[in-house]
Amino acid sequence: MNGERLVGIGLQSDKSADEYAELAELAERHGFDVLSVFGDLMYQPPIFPLLVAARHTRRIRLGAACLNPFTLHPVEVAGQVAALDLASHGRAYLGLARGTWLQQVGVPQARPLRRIAETVQVVRRLLAGDGEGFQGREFSIEPGTTLRYTPVRPDVPVLVGTWGQQTARVAAAFASEVKVGGSANPAMAKTMRAWLDEAGGHETGVVLGAVTVVDTDGELARRMARTEVAMYLAVVAALDPTVEVDPELLARIQDHVARREDDAAGALIGDDLLDLFAFSGTPEQVAAQAAAVFDAGASRVEFGTPHGLTPYQGIDLLGRRVLPLLR
Repeated sequence: MNGERLVGIGLQSDKSADEYAELAELAERHGFDVLSVFGDLMYQPPIFPLLVAARHTRRIRLGAACLNPFTLHPVEVAGQVAALDLASHGRAYLGLARGTWLQQVGVPQARPLRRIAETVQVVRRLLAGDGEGFQGREFSIEPGTTLRYTPVRPDVPVLVGTWGQQTARVAAAFASEVKVGGSANPAMAKTMRAWLDEAGGHETGVVLGAVTVVDTDGELARRMARTEVAMYLAVVAALDPTVEVDPELLARIQDHVARREDDAAGALIGDDLLDLFAFSGTPEQVAAQAAAVFDAGASRVEFGTPHGLTPYQGIDLLGRRVLPLLR
């Protein structure tokens, strides 16, 4: 990725239209490169905040991190990314991941690698106006099936979210970026970079994104981060091949999270563990964490929700005090 170091903001989709507009304008004003909206189960569909953000920005790249090919058919995925590209005048990217928590709604996740790859193929054919159809093992499109409007671009950059080597190797053939969601661990950035390089994906960027809490009161920020990261750590800690987390500790965290006792779960997360799965502390601490991730091979760092004691304060502090230290 030519040594490029990009910095993005990731928003949870739990806000009002006015809040999305304000935060998107703030992120662009500070010079962040990308604004992503998470696609976590049971939150607002990310297309809503992204369309609001598109209307209130002119430069920043926009996308969902990520859409799910098990809950959205490729035709719907193509329609959403085409709509965002139209609204943003060609600034959209397409994020795809197998997702998590789908067992709660009875959605099986069989053959995720094939499903992601075929979704990309279908989306690209539809955006390009290819009417030859598609016959895959997961999806099929009859010949002559095309979009009934002209997309802004015949293709958009693709991001694949994964922690796994197999998915990374598959994504290396077609993705512009691979994102490890929920990680602030330099060792994971280095590992993902190596996996992509081994698969020939030398131009595929590595993105690490995680819960972020920054404040001039570093201890307060870290205390809040423990609570905020607990829900994600309960899922992703076991996915990181570079980390060994005490199984009993992880089980206790997961048990508290299942009962929605995030404060109790967070209290079990020590400093070393926190730093692997969240960016937190003073602006200088957060900048140092992000710099280490870049040095390990990442091309983009994404600072995720909640950003600070309030979203606006956090993004503003990241823009004023953290971003200059990374540029």
